[in-house]
Amino acid sequence: MLLTIDVGNTHTVLGLFDGDEIVEHWRISTDSRRTADELAVLLQGLMGMHPLLGEELGDGIDGIAVCSTVPSVLHELREVTRRYYGDIPAVLVEPGVKTGVPILTDNPKEVGSDRIINAAAAIELYGGPCIVVDFGTATTYDAVSARGEYAGGAIAPGIEISVEALGLRGAQLRKVELARPRAVIGKNTVESMQSGILYGFAGQVDGVVERMARELADDPDEVTVIATGGLAPMVLRESSVIDEHEPWLTLVGLRLVYERNISRA
Repeated sequence: MLLTIDVGNTHTVLGLFDGDEIVEHWRISTDSRRTADELAVLLQGLMGMHPLLGEELGDGIDGIAVCSTVPSVLHELREVTRRYYGDIPAVLVEPGVKTGVPILTDNPKEVGSDRIINAAAAIELYGGPCIVVDFGTATTYDAVSARGEYAGGAIAPGIEISVEALGLRGAQLRKVELARPRAVIGKNTVESMQSGILYGFAGQVDGVVERMARELADDPDEVTVIATGGLAPMVLRESSVIDEHEPWLTLVGLRLVYERNISRA
């Protein structure tokens, strides 16, 4: 089985693939202070609970694919693969790794590896042109051409960042639960904040995607819009432009990139 690891700024998502099918997944907090040894213990604890894997570290795993937006965590995971999974093929997504996605930006090295991985998965699953909206620490919008090229994107503050900032800077405001209010017109402070957050972000998504689609294709209706990320379910019902929801899009992309690189080895 293939172990895929997507390290984000706030959360790390792990997925276990049996062929093309994801059979297990976990979400943990990202901690840049964790050492390689601590990460190995954490992985052993999670995978030890799965009935298809053995009790020893690495039993049942025949490949590993990793992407990370946190350089220090990527460094420690590199050490994990070397020390604890040395006999298992591993692909860590970084410059030089073949993703199958041409990058048409001014400086391709600036583009986060997770965004390119998402583009690879989106093209495989839906073809182009398409736009991926990833609801994470930041809300990212990634445009992929009909030819499967990464055309560029947009980055906005994420939902949780905005909620925290509002609670910190508003003298009479506080951090609230990310939940759907009873109505758009809030009857109290909590519901008013929830309304502004939910419908404000849904409006942002619709506005950015519509503008991006007009630039990406002659017929904007041909552009498929895919939502992913931990906070995507919150916005799905309120956005009018999202066509598909793929919660494991990055993990699927990691599987594809692993296959493309290992087959070349």
